[in-house]
Amino acid sequence: MAGLLGLAACGGGNQTPSGTQATGAAGGDSKKQVEVFSWWTGPGEADGLKAMREIFEKQNTQFTFFDAAVAGGSGDKAKALLKTKLDGNQPPDTFQGHAGAELQGYIKDGKLEPLNSLYDELKLKDVFPAQLIEQISVDGQIYSVPVNIHRSNVLWFNPAILKEAGLAGAPKSIDEFIAALEKVKATGKIPLSIGSEWTVAHLLENVMLGSMGTDAYNALFKPGGNWAGPEVTTALQKFAKIMEYAGDPQDDWQPAAKQVADGQAAFNIMGDWAYGYFHNPPDGGLGKASKTDFDWAPSPGTEGTYMWLSDSFTLPKGAKNRDGALAWLKVAASKEGQDAFNPKKGSIPARKDADTSLYTDYLADALKDWGGNKLAGSIQHGVSVSQPHLAAIGEAVGLFMGTKDVAGLQKALDDAAKANIQ
Repeated sequence: MAGLLGLAACGGGNQTPSGTQATGAAGGDSKKQVEVFSWWTGPGEADGLKAMREIFEKQNTQFTFFDAAVAGGSGDKAKALLKTKLDGNQPPDTFQGHAGAELQGYIKDGKLEPLNSLYDELKLKDVFPAQLIEQISVDGQIYSVPVNIHRSNVLWFNPAILKEAGLAGAPKSIDEFIAALEKVKATGKIPLSIGSEWTVAHLLENVMLGSMGTDAYNALFKPGGNWAGPEVTTALQKFAKIMEYAGDPQDDWQPAAKQVADGQAAFNIMGDWAYGYFHNPPDGGLGKASKTDFDWAPSPGTEGTYMWLSDSFTLPKGAKNRDGALAWLKVAASKEGQDAFNPKKGSIPARKDADTSLYTDYLADALKDWGGNKLAGSIQHGVSVSQPHLAAIGEAVGLFMGTKDVAGLQKALDDAAKANIQ
């Protein structure tokens, strides 16, 4: 249904979710529709969006919120539809994007309005971390409002299966991880659950970081980064070995994570949005108990490093309801909006002044680590690579899943870097 709504929003009917026409005409009770385009349709993320929507509607009674979300983890399907809308000069009023290199293509193509005046009005430079402001700025212009900070490098695991396999705890290194996968295999349980193709690319970035170390990993995304080097070769060989223990690919990240929570699989490497899915009550999540039904640790080899990403919202040029979009951006930037959204989403706030008492259990760990860890940018989630570069990486990973050819994967990754990193 969410996918159909997203497609409907692309057409000319301009329908509200209830199916009534939103004309915005003067007189009567008609309201102007605000089309908010995202890929938040799953448990946890949809709950967070709903909480922020309620604040928006309470504060802006002159507008009607239209949820134009498109299903599909990591936003691959949503981004493809968004490109069609932008190329056809039919932008949504605002759309979700990952802060960092992912937005550069939109900026270069002249699809986004800068938001410096909004930042000045709301004094956002005082409440967002300086490094985050730097990542979302191009030539001094700011083009998005970050709602949160996510961690990409999290190992989720089932404590009971680890105990059954004779494992004392989460593996610390890549080599320990491979040994742990072998022990789980001997129990008859799925050693590692995976979802659709993008979750395998997500796994790849974690293995590369865990194998290479933070500095060598970060250097790959700078001009002259050596994707053909021996450190990358070793990382890809370990990735190939780990993939030998993966179960059948699930439709997306949620069913793959559920295999861990249900005691079918031992491990899953996924971002911390999985916490909301594991933890939230059954009407929006799995209602599982942390440290009992599921547990977490930094993905193997990455302790002390925070592989980060940030969901943000933009102001497209030519938005039909620009005022409504700005009203949404103000909610997304606000302390109230971020504190309503993030505990349900399973992320921490982008703002430095959020109510820390709301962030407990896993989220308390994330807040602490964000303040003291080294930082590495996610590949799959738009911090380190542009969308064309990510598409090339996704294609390379998809081919590898069929061929298992490590040398071919490395050559494809090296070619992608040479074509996209200037």
